Amino acid sequence: MKKEWINVLIVGMTLGTAWAIRGQFGHEQGAAWAGGIGALALVIVSQRKDWYAKMLTIAFTAAASWGASGMISYGQVVGYGRSDNFPNAFYGLLMLFFIGCLYGLLGGGMVGLSLQSSKENKVKWAALFTEMVAGAVVAYALLVDQLEILMTPPRQEAWAVCLGAGLAMLWHMARNNYQSPVRVAFYSAIGAGFGFAFGNFLQTVGAVLEIKFNMWNVMEYSIGFFGGSGMAYGVFSSVWPAKSLAPERWENRVAFGFVFILVPLIVFIESMGYNTLLNRIKPPVNPETVAWLSNWTAFVVIFVVAAIGCYKLIKAKDEFRRKDILLLFAIYLAAYTIISYIVSGAFAGVFLLNHHLYWVNFIVVLLLMRKRFPAFFDKLAGDLNDQKRWLLYVAALITVIMILALISAGSHGEMSGAHDRFPLE
Repeated sequence: MKKEWINVLIVGMTLGTAWAIRGQFGHEQGAAWAGGIGALALVIVSQRKDWYAKMLTIAFTAAASWGASGMISYGQVVGYGRSDNFPNAFYGLLMLFFIGCLYGLLGGGMVGLSLQSSKENKVKWAALFTEMVAGAVVAYALLVDQLEILMTPPRQEAWAVCLGAGLAMLWHMARNNYQSPVRVAFYSAIGAGFGFAFGNFLQTVGAVLEIKFNMWNVMEYSIGFFGGSGMAYGVFSSVWPAKSLAPERWENRVAFGFVFILVPLIVFIESMGYNTLLNRIKPPVNPETVAWLSNWTAFVVIFVVAAIGCYKLIKAKDEFRRKDILLLFAIYLAAYTIISYIVSGAFAGVFLLNHHLYWVNFIVVLLLMRKRFPAFFDKLAGDLNDQKRWLLYVAALITVIMILALISAGSHGEMSGAHDRFPLE
């Protein structure tokens, strides 16, 4: 195996672990924390000093874009994938592939744009965001309100919002000749798409085999692993400006505030509030004491991360070194892992196996990061001449998903949590 693939593996394992942890929190804020972690891993293994200087803005765009996809409802679709008949199972896995593609499209595409921005060809972020908002509104109005194309009735259809924003982003890239970000968006999209469908298949197989493990968490890890691997491959196989545009000091301040303060704070408010924890804690333990300890411990963890990050930001004077980013990455991922223990009931004596595996991934990633493997592949693509190959990849993945649906539907009868989108009678 070429050593370059090890860095792809590192980013895949990182985003996979972070996305699995995200399962304890959900929604946009959980996905944003995971996206920021994945971006920091990408910057570290890239070994590009000009990317070190803009690591906060890269993490910001990753957190915002991967986080935006967290608005998509997919609980019903997962149920379709667990159906005992092929049409509904295939529909479920195919729609999960589609949803995962939207995750990767936005997340990978925006990260690619942050890497592309240079002094000679600066990304016009205000224009891009305006176009993406307009695309989201138009797509939802047309597809959902007018054509009534519904994926998961009666759930919300926010997939159309993300689709419109993603298409507007691609159109902006095409007009400005941002070819490398398009490649990153594509590989990240098909990676996350396949990861979602394959993860749902693994979840169903785990239920059939009665595996005593959190198979929902396996599905979440699969999304992040394949999505992160696709994003890393797209980055390390593409041509980028020799000198990236260094951010202004105020941009670093805003990015730091969003990634290291605002996102963790929202996670704390939504998932770690005293009353929220009180409702989750079951007897025989004292729920008030456990909720109080959990609440304050989570707050201290988040405060310490923000304080260390702020200290590093001031001390570095916007000239970050690899060891600075490695420290921020380690404490950011460690804090997310610790909080996942707390929210799942650590102070009530609840410790789950999948949480211990987060630490295994964490240690392996840190050990691999120390060795500094070459990041970029020998043959770099600076154009989009491989579009036929992309179509072949998509066709091959849909064929694999069809086979997985056949196996899944034939492996069980009625299953808890299964739904049929289309009645067959």
